[in-house]
Amino acid sequence: MDLLRRFGQFLDRPGFPWKTLIIGFGITQYVFEGFLSLRQYKILQQTKPPKALEGEIKQETFDKSQAYGRAKSQFGFVASLYSQVQNFGTIYYDILPQLWDLTGIWLHRYSPKSFTGEIVHTLIFFFTYNLITTIINLPISYYSTFVLEDKYGFNKSTVRLWVTDLLKGQALGIALGAPLLSAFLAIVQRTGDIFFYYLFLFGIVVQLFAITIYPIAILPLFNKLSPLEEGQLKTGVEELAKRLNFPLKELCVIDGSKRSAHSNAYFYGLPWKKHIVIYDTLIEKSETEEVVAVLSHELGHWSLSHTTKLFGIAQFHMFYIFALFSVFIKNRSLYQSFGFHKEFPIIIGFILFSEALAPMDTVVKLLMNILSRKFEFEADEFAVKLGYSTELARSLIKLQIQNLSTMDADWMYASYHFSHPILPERLGALGWSGKEKKADLKAMDGEKSSVVTGREL
Repeated sequence: MDLLRRFGQFLDRPGFPWKTLIIGFGITQYVFEGFLSLRQYKILQQTKPPKALEGEIKQETFDKSQAYGRAKSQFGFVASLYSQVQNFGTIYYDILPQLWDLTGIWLHRYSPKSFTGEIVHTLIFFFTYNLITTIINLPISYYSTFVLEDKYGFNKSTVRLWVTDLLKGQALGIALGAPLLSAFLAIVQRTGDIFFYYLFLFGIVVQLFAITIYPIAILPLFNKLSPLEEGQLKTGVEELAKRLNFPLKELCVIDGSKRSAHSNAYFYGLPWKKHIVIYDTLIEKSETEEVVAVLSHELGHWSLSHTTKLFGIAQFHMFYIFALFSVFIKNRSLYQSFGFHKEFPIIIGFILFSEALAPMDTVVKLLMNILSRKFEFEADEFAVKLGYSTELARSLIKLQIQNLSTMDADWMYASYHFSHPILPERLGALGWSGKEKKADLKAMDGEKSSVVTGREL
């Protein structure tokens, strides 16, 4: 505690240019990520597939994949610039203190006297800010869904469903966000300098609550879950779970085709009671053994304790975030640099702290992607040991075609952005001989993207 206190005092220097520093961080990150995207764009302009895929992917498929990749990249340049302008404008023009003052006026004029104080003010500020940013980002969301994804046949949503999902998301954010944010603020207010210990414990409770409540109360608001019908697939998955001593409680199918042609499969639940969910699109586009092979990879993550290790890392990350926040929460120079001279709201301190922490988060992201790619290779190897080498390789190729996924990647771009190895790397690790005949795009006419599992395949 004494070390954190002294560190906080060291950082709290009158006149320290926090705003300039944070704007500089943001611009530097934007330029760096743009540089990486340009490197990747050159890869997307290649006209021949990687050597490892020459016998597996038809030229027509590769050309379409490259075109889709370029379209996403071009859209990414625009979306990134749009976001950067928003962030710069919010910081440079002191939007946060202006909005805080405005919501304070609303609270004073229109709310009962019993609804006063920092917590109520913060809730009004937070949800107003969230609504504004949601509206500002509507054009980006709309274009992504109804122009870009629709052009390549991936979008299955309608404008009505899209709007309904937005409204449900906002309502859910208020219903769950209000009590959680209130509890967060109350803990900080009432537990003194050691608040980060209590926030850490609160965070763990919230995660366990989310694991329990999400499939019961939240998921049904957006999708329909049905028990997997009796048949070869259900038998195969249940035998795989039994073979691995996986505590399978329920095996379900979700109507993913309601919104998208993308596929998914994942498991969730408490350590002693797991549920497996398979998207209807994955079942429709894959052979039974391929779906089982995909799940053997996913259960490999469980069997090799990857999910447990990542959960542990996430808890450590959450603890150090809250501990560092305790250093910044009383930093008056940080508040004053962003236009807060009389009031020092907790939520504002957390927002500004998050901005200041951005460079460290970039390093964490890079390290987590390196670890994640290592885990993916290990899960593939696990599936191979179970005897699914051919089926998994065939599934990866098929899903790559259906998804029009990037066939190759610049090494710097992949290291920074990708949590999964690219297809040629995975096929090489699987020892794929390429004896199967070329994947035929026409044979899968109408079949589109697949992203497999909550972690992706």
